[in-house]
Amino acid sequence: MTLETTRLLLRPITPDDLTDLLAIWGNPDAMRFFPKTLDRDEMKAWIERVLARYEQCGFGVCAVIEKQNGQFVGDCGLYFQEVEGVEELEVLYHFNPQHWGQGYATEAARACMDFAFAQLGRKRIISMIRPENLPSRRVAERNGLQIEKEIFWRGYQHFVYALEKP
Repeated sequence: MTLETTRLLLRPITPDDLTDLLAIWGNPDAMRFFPKTLDRDEMKAWIERVLARYEQCGFGVCAVIEKQNGQFVGDCGLYFQEVEGVEELEVLYHFNPQHWGQGYATEAARACMDFAFAQLGRKRIISMIRPENLPSRRVAERNGLQIEKEIFWRGYQHFVYALEKP
């Protein structure tokens, strides 16, 4: 799965992305709405799971590269989650704080959603977002997702944001 937007290239993650991913996943500010940051070994294991998902599903979480300068700015993609006993397709995103506020998350998530609807034939996309994560909520809302319900999921309250295509 490789996608392109006006400003961004979304390409498969590789083991060479470890340092760039760790700059996000190991950063307490970037991961403040997650249970914990990841260390180098945990990040390697996460990359291995992403690579396995590519083999299993043919898509997954991508590296987000700024086209103008080739800089790694974040990760974004599609991931199957079990939510209240139902397998849902989630669009998720994590960006380096240096690149927050530039619309990259909205742009990358929209590209992934368009791929899911047009190429995968999916009729529904969700995002699981903690209520206090206002920046991620704004990204979801800008892309047309709306709060469907609030649930307790993986130890925390989450809003289930959803968008369904007719």
